[in-house]
Amino acid sequence: MTMKRYFLLFALLLTAGKGFAQDSKFYIFLCFGQSNMEGNARFDAQDTAGIDPRFKVLQAVDCPDLGRMKDTWYTAVPPLCRCKTGLTPADYFGRTLVANLPKRVKIGIINISVAGSRIELFEKDNFQPYVTSVPGWMKNMIAEYEGNPYARLVELARLAQQKGVIKGILIHQGESNTNDTLWTRKVKGIYDNLMTDLKLKPKAVPLLAGELVSADQGGACASMNKIIARLPETIPNSYVISSEGCSASPDKLHFTAEGYRKLGTRYGVKMLALLGYPVKATD
Repeated sequence: MTMKRYFLLFALLLTAGKGFAQDSKFYIFLCFGQSNMEGNARFDAQDTAGIDPRFKVLQAVDCPDLGRMKDTWYTAVPPLCRCKTGLTPADYFGRTLVANLPKRVKIGIINISVAGSRIELFEKDNFQPYVTSVPGWMKNMIAEYEGNPYARLVELARLAQQKGVIKGILIHQGESNTNDTLWTRKVKGIYDNLMTDLKLKPKAVPLLAGELVSADQGGACASMNKIIARLPETIPNSYVISSEGCSASPDKLHFTAEGYRKLGTRYGVKMLALLGYPVKATD
C-alpha cells in the first residue's frame, strides 16, 4: 500500500468513527409495559411547556400529525409512546433527571408499550402464541411495532447506542398478569435477553418497576403489588417504585395525570440516587 492510499484509508476510518461517536453523557433509558407505561391520562399545558431540550425521545412509530418520523430523536414533548397516547411515568422521570443532573448530561427515552398486554408479549421466544390470542385492537397496536414489540425495542436500543449509553430500564406492567406468581421469573427472562442482545452488564443497568394503582387508592389490581415487591429477589439490580398516594382514575386501573407526575418523579428520584445524585424526594 502506497503512503497516499494509507493516509486516505486512515482519513476514511476517522470520518466513519465520527459518524457513530458515542456520547458518554447521553443517558438512554428503555421503557416498556402496558397501558400505564403507554400513558392513559390526557396531558395538559404544564406537561408540554418548558421541556428542557436535553430531554429526548427516540420516536418508535411514524406520527405525521405530530411532525415526527420513526427512528428519529425529538425533544420529549408528550406523547412519548405512540401518536395518540397520553402522559406516562417516563415524562416526569426524564424531567426529574434533567432538572437534577449536570447540564452536560442529556436524557433519552425509548418507550415500547401496549395497552392491555400481558408480560408474555415481551418474551423474545414466546410472544407469537400470545399474539394470536389477543383481540384485534391490540393486534393493531402490536402491528405498529412491526409485529414484535421486543424486537422493536432492541432495534431502537441499538440505534440509540450509537449516540449514547443505556443506563437503565423502566417497566410498568402487571394488571393483565394480576396474581401471576411466575411474573417475576418472566420479567427476569426479558431482562436477561436485553442484557445479552444489547451487550449490557446487569450490574450497570438497573431495572425500575412501578407498582400498580395502590390499595389506598382502591386499586383494582393492587394485590399484584405483593408480587412486584418480590422482583429484587429474582433480579438483584431491580427496585420497586411505590405508587402509594398516586391518584387513580375512576376505573381504578390507571393513574390520573397528577398520579403519573408523582409516580414518574419517584422513578426519577430513585434513578438519580443510583446514578450518584441523591435528591430529596418531593411529591
